[in-house]
Amino acid sequence: MSAKNAAPGRLALIEALVNTLDLETGVDALDTVEGRAAFGLVEADVPHARALREALRTACLAHAGHRPAESAETSELDRLLAAAPLRVTVDAAGAATLRPVEEPAGLTARIANAVAEAAADGTWARLKVCEAEDCRWAYYDRSPAGRRRWCSMSVCGARAKMRAYRARQG
Repeated sequence: MSAKNAAPGRLALIEALVNTLDLETGVDALDTVEGRAAFGLVEADVPHARALREALRTACLAHAGHRPAESAETSELDRLLAAAPLRVTVDAAGAATLRPVEEPAGLTARIANAVAEAAADGTWARLKVCEAEDCRWAYYDRSPAGRRRWCSMSVCGARAKMRAYRARQG
């Protein structure tokens, strides 16, 4: 995905984390030193980062209209982000900002901050994952109506439309 199409602001962090796993090839960037370093992680952090990634993917699926089969009172993402409390700071000019309680902020706190900021500015619901089950790539929906279904119309969208066409023909 090009920088032009990247999610805005701190949502780019969430998009990047969700996209560390390529479902089509099975390649997980968190398996590499470089992939972990991009998020300030060490090998011991990987299981938690993977759980956070998949909880974010589930939330982004919900943004795209796909509800999880199980109906839990509290989502896994909510449970994971509860470990990263935020506080409001107000500067001398009166500007309010959300900050992680703990400094320096770990990945979970940075994600919680990004979610809170995106929820406040209305962009959180536009971070979605591709409808294609073999893709599930995160993307930011810039369409005017906010109804985009695939990460790429020219790849996943075209495949889905071709499958539907073939099903109608046969």
